Amino acid sequence: MSDIYRFSAQQMDGKSVPLKQFQGKVLLIVNTASACGFTPQFAGLEELHQRYGQDGLVVLGFPCNQFGAQDAGSNQEIASFCQLNYGVSFPMMEKIEVNGAQAHPLYQWLVQEAPGLLGSKAIKWNFTKFLIGKDGQVIKRYAPTDKPAAMAKDIAAALAS
Repeated sequence: MSDIYRFSAQQMDGKSVPLKQFQGKVLLIVNTASACGFTPQFAGLEELHQRYGQDGLVVLGFPCNQFGAQDAGSNQEIASFCQLNYGVSFPMMEKIEVNGAQAHPLYQWLVQEAPGLLGSKAIKWNFTKFLIGKDGQVIKRYAPTDKPAAMAKDIAAALAS
């Protein structure tokens, strides 16, 4: 059985982040976009980060431009947009692909571990969310329409386990 700790990601500045550094924490991984109808969810994600961060929640944002070209900017432009418009202080990673042959290995693993509706392995749109437990295993996959506040109960339960 594998876990999330075997993966790494790149920060917006290109620095490698081994996910092993988050061992024992609860992760909320989200593919984001700056020009999407769901973009206001950044505010809710930041709220979760502020509310549960000291208890061990880490929100990780992964910008993606695969859905309607809704995140076409550079990594620096995306980071600036998120900070200026939504006060995002949780870690934002470099822009990645979440579907197809070039999908980031983390997302290849996530969709295998937590298929979507009707067993779909693909990410259907921006702001698909994955809750990862302290053991590095996927607890639940959330649809883009699931608002961050609706995940609070599951996050609190994962932090308490």
